Amino acid sequence: MAHYFSSAFTLGILGGGQLGKMLLYETRKFDIRTLVLDPDAEAPSKIACNEFFQGDLMDYETVYNFGRKTDVLTFEIEGVNVEALEQLEKEGKKVYPSAKTLRKIQDKSIQKKFFKDNNIPTAAFQKFSSKSTLLEGIQKGDISLPFVWKSATGGYDGRGVAVIKNTKELDVLDESACIAEDLIAFKNELAVIVARNASGEMKTYPVVEMEFHPEANQVEYVICPARIEASVAEKARKVAEKVSEAFQHVGLLAVEMFQTRENEILVNEVAPRPHNSGHYSIEAAFTNQFEQHLRAILNLPLGNTESKAGGVMVNLVGEEGFTGNVVYENISEIMKLKGVTPHIYGKKITRPFRKMGHVTIVNEDLSEARKIAEDVKKKIRVISE
Repeated sequence: MAHYFSSAFTLGILGGGQLGKMLLYETRKFDIRTLVLDPDAEAPSKIACNEFFQGDLMDYETVYNFGRKTDVLTFEIEGVNVEALEQLEKEGKKVYPSAKTLRKIQDKSIQKKFFKDNNIPTAAFQKFSSKSTLLEGIQKGDISLPFVWKSATGGYDGRGVAVIKNTKELDVLDESACIAEDLIAFKNELAVIVARNASGEMKTYPVVEMEFHPEANQVEYVICPARIEASVAEKARKVAEKVSEAFQHVGLLAVEMFQTRENEILVNEVAPRPHNSGHYSIEAAFTNQFEQHLRAILNLPLGNTESKAGGVMVNLVGEEGFTGNVVYENISEIMKLKGVTPHIYGKKITRPFRKMGHVTIVNEDLSEARKIAEDVKKKIRVISE
């Protein structure tokens, strides 16, 4: 077995945002040497890694040269140069999740086709190479409104996704390749995080439920366990396992799903990394998702995924109308509340709807945790000086 701890072994992380920062809490815990690459000189991960490199994650040479300095390479963001990862793998570097997995996930049209080819239940969709071909499709009646528009690449945090209810709403769409997806009547948005190590050991976390902000199309609360019937939860975990088996990924795979009115489970999309829907696990689970990601990519035994108590996570996003040096208003007020832990990501500048942190509420009683979460949401404000 390789010597990962207190040794010259080096883990490279592509992306230095909050996910990287939270992953570094765990590398610090295990004393694993880390290098981070991020385009932002003030990236949140800068202070916690052993060496920080500033550079473009989409630039072949930058990613390739960075990767050569590492023994194992992982990423906290999907927007990285896959060709460089492929070349590094050819030269014997371990990249987890693999370039092959990332290639299938980076482009939503490829991701959706992959679901279809592997009999993974998902909403019906059509692929369009540009906005003009999409408009032609609507004129011809190949596609009817309302539908969900998704940019094939580059969308995250609610960007690159729109529900198109009337033709006027088509005007604002960009020109990029896209998919048009049937609008599903669902009663819940759920997520399951699957961990899989290189030996093929696989574990799933309990099903979480996501409550969305109506305007921003961003997750407002993540609730674990989801308030659903045991049979539906069981089905969701089985579907997540099937997705993991299909990708044969190594690391974490966050599988976002819809629970339809008929209690069917449809896969919406996946992310091959630690995920917003798993942040509750830092306080509420026996093994948090970031430690689990490390265990998986280093091919160590996976940890216990069960929860110690009910957990609710609240995203802290920049208030509308505020841009500039960030101030967390009333943070001491929420810290008086039972079971509340704030996480501040270290982004110095706030913008409307930018993810600036999160708060976890842990409580034996889930409905009590959800009440406190609402209180947190009302009290704390992310504003600027």
